[in-house]
Amino acid sequence: MAKKLLLLDVDAGVDDAQAIMMALAAPNVQILGITCTHGNTEIDNVCKNVLRVLKVCKRTEIPVYRGAASALLGDQLTASQYHGQDGLGDVPDPNAPELEHIHAEHAVNAMIRIATEHAGQVSLVATGPQTNVALALKMDPTFPSKLKHLYIMGGNMEGRGNVSVCSEFNFAADPEAAYVVLNHFTCPIYITTWEYCLRHALPWEFFKEWLHQGTKKACFMKKITAHSETFAKAKQGRKELYFGPGFVPCDSFAMAAAIDESVVTDYIQYGVSVELQGSLTRGMMVMDTLNHLKKQNRAIILTKCDVEKFKLLMMSALK
Repeated sequence: MAKKLLLLDVDAGVDDAQAIMMALAAPNVQILGITCTHGNTEIDNVCKNVLRVLKVCKRTEIPVYRGAASALLGDQLTASQYHGQDGLGDVPDPNAPELEHIHAEHAVNAMIRIATEHAGQVSLVATGPQTNVALALKMDPTFPSKLKHLYIMGGNMEGRGNVSVCSEFNFAADPEAAYVVLNHFTCPIYITTWEYCLRHALPWEFFKEWLHQGTKKACFMKKITAHSETFAKAKQGRKELYFGPGFVPCDSFAMAAAIDESVVTDYIQYGVSVELQGSLTRGMMVMDTLNHLKKQNRAIILTKCDVEKFKLLMMSALK
């Protein structure tokens, strides 16, 4: 059976690292490249973090590309309180690979080239702000038609925010880019929203079992997640369900859908857009349930997950 061809666009915080490791462990997947964008941390940290993950997994042959350092309008939002200042829990790593291992080609150029070389075969999994993805469309209007699928972790379906009243981090970090992607992409778009992740939060007992597999990958993950675990549990202890009622590996939910479509057991399909103006709603994903927008390409919004299958993919990531 031919392997699924994936291109990953990440802002490598802790949950991106988890998702990358899930994809690396999947026997039915071939990763053609990893492009880096601003988001959870600054772009240089994102690049370093991807290299660290690939080194731990002994997959340093996969090319990594540096992309957008800020949003389309130049704004920058980071998530250091959850991911740490460096994006991976601020754990010292004296043996971390240097940035000289990043390919010279810009991430956006690499995305367009890879999609062109494998037209109709590549699924793009975007787990950070959509800046690189939007720029690829602007540079090559045929880019979306060359993709097989686009999987997004971002947005929301009930107006529930995590960085503002009504906006999820990835869309809030570059609302204009999310708007461009959701309004102009022609390939099938699968969206893993913030609420989908919260609804399928995993028990902390599973989290403990996941980290105690006795492998180098599990040891690495235990170190880099210590900061985010403390943050999430403190919030939950104060009944602030900022990060759900358990362990919420957001980006892994999107990656699992790309790896094995049977993990998703239900979805809804609507035209979607992004609010750019509202003082309380800027960055919020809007679902057109009444079809006022008359969109041809309606997004597939995930609603239910086979949690047991998802857990197996999570466990495999650290074996």
